[in-house]
Amino acid sequence: MTDYWQPGTTIEWVYRGTGRHVDKPNVRPMTVVRDDADGLVAWLAPGTPLIKPVLVDGREMRNAGPVAMFTQDRALKLDIWRGTGILKVLPPGKPWSVWHFWADDGTFRGWYVNLEAPHVREAEAFRTSTVDHVLDLWIRSDRTIEWKDEDELEGAVTAGRFTEAEAEQIVADAHAAVRDIEAWVSPFADGWKDWMPPSHWRLPTAPTTHQPVFVAEELTG
Repeated sequence: MTDYWQPGTTIEWVYRGTGRHVDKPNVRPMTVVRDDADGLVAWLAPGTPLIKPVLVDGREMRNAGPVAMFTQDRALKLDIWRGTGILKVLPPGKPWSVWHFWADDGTFRGWYVNLEAPHVREAEAFRTSTVDHVLDLWIRSDRTIEWKDEDELEGAVTAGRFTEAEAEQIVADAHAAVRDIEAWVSPFADGWKDWMPPSHWRLPTAPTTHQPVFVAEELTG
């Protein structure tokens, strides 16, 4: 029996750290839109405070390159979500989540398939956690598909983050997602691109951590 969260509930959507970075998670507070047997749908609002891993000098992980980003030491940073909001849909039984993106003027831009491990739900802690699988797909509003971060997946194998066999499975999962896109099944066909957050929803509070963090200028007052 699954304990579903009520719409409007604040949860934490967590990408766990792995290996020597196990204590450096990416924690995004989000608001539940829907949660039932058909999947979890949650909203990451613009300006939401979050915690994310960065390089020890405060730079973004990608600045280290596709191999070193998985090997260099990390720190945590208290930051905010920049840009427009994201509606995330977690379909049951799929090794990915589907993110919906909009432009500043509200025009729908497209869908993003984030390959990731099956989520571990902690109902009483209001947390769902997974491990990012690096490889992603971008689906434009005309349904054309672009593969993203293939170089980073190769870098993750070189760095020992994934084995060759694990990387092959991740690529196979991406091909399975492509088949869902081409068949235009849920959640792509569910009309979430026309969804809007209720005006009374407020930003979640910042997640807590017992570790020292960099603090973004926007949060220092």
